[in-house]
Amino acid sequence: MQQRSEGRQFLNPTILAQIGNLELIAKFVVEGFISGLHKSPYHGFSVEFSQYRQYMPGDDTKHIDWKVYGKTDRYYIKQFEEETNLNCYLLLDTSQSMAHPSPEDLQEIDATQQTGTSENVEPLSKLRYACFLIASLSYFMAKQKDAVGFAYFDEKVHQYLPARSSASHMHSILLTLENLQTAKETRIGEPLHEIAERLTKRGLVILISDLYDENPDEVIKGLEHLRYDGHEVIVFHLLSKEEVDFEFEKLIRFVDAENDQEIITTPQVIRESYLSNFNEFIDHYRTTLNQSDIDYNLINTSTPIDRSLSAYLAKRQGFL
Repeated sequence: MQQRSEGRQFLNPTILAQIGNLELIAKFVVEGFISGLHKSPYHGFSVEFSQYRQYMPGDDTKHIDWKVYGKTDRYYIKQFEEETNLNCYLLLDTSQSMAHPSPEDLQEIDATQQTGTSENVEPLSKLRYACFLIASLSYFMAKQKDAVGFAYFDEKVHQYLPARSSASHMHSILLTLENLQTAKETRIGEPLHEIAERLTKRGLVILISDLYDENPDEVIKGLEHLRYDGHEVIVFHLLSKEEVDFEFEKLIRFVDAENDQEIITTPQVIRESYLSNFNEFIDHYRTTLNQSDIDYNLINTSTPIDRSLSAYLAKRQGFL
């Protein structure tokens, strides 16, 4: 356990950011993650599950494998060869709030709190963390011979790459990630509905977003659209440490990342109210999505990237 714990420090996103190259980051994360599987409950999953998927309402019952049912007490369908590989779709929110924290944010915090942060260390934005995450997931899927698709959006879908399993396709995704920029506005629900209409083959959909939207219920409806179409859905709710902990002390200027509205205040004055509203915001998504059989995962950008791979692998096991 000691050796595994020491190794995981190198999956720290701040350390990974110093590598720079997305493909190298993805390879580093995934190879380390896979080496850890040999002593985990997931060891051997590809042999046990690659030829089966769980029974879904509407499937022909004659394809149920009763021997597997006897061992697992669950209904599994024997897959045909063309069904074996998974289609996975990675959806990325690139609205302005995903650019937090920026270098300007860090300067503001350092200037008011005197944290002593080195000038040479740039903060890792939610968008950059998301790019690490997507690159790692894409690399991992490629090793499993799964097909991966990618789309990014703010108030509309800007690019959609259909699911494919070739190495050149993975490189296209990485190239797209390297050139991403954030936009001012977002309407998460509308792009999700648009993407749901484009997906013709059932698969696994992963949304990576901070879920900041003026109408959270529309976001939920978009995710439920994907779920009702037969897709498995995972939400990686990406938030920075500052947003989650709100550990500010001195007088500071807060700027709304979506509309640029500003307030200058002493954090202690608003901390209790902020955390109450913030936790309510998180609980609303978690509770409602879980009720719709959608996996909700809160990811702090200080968390090692391999946590997302664990969540993905757990869902992949249940889907195949």
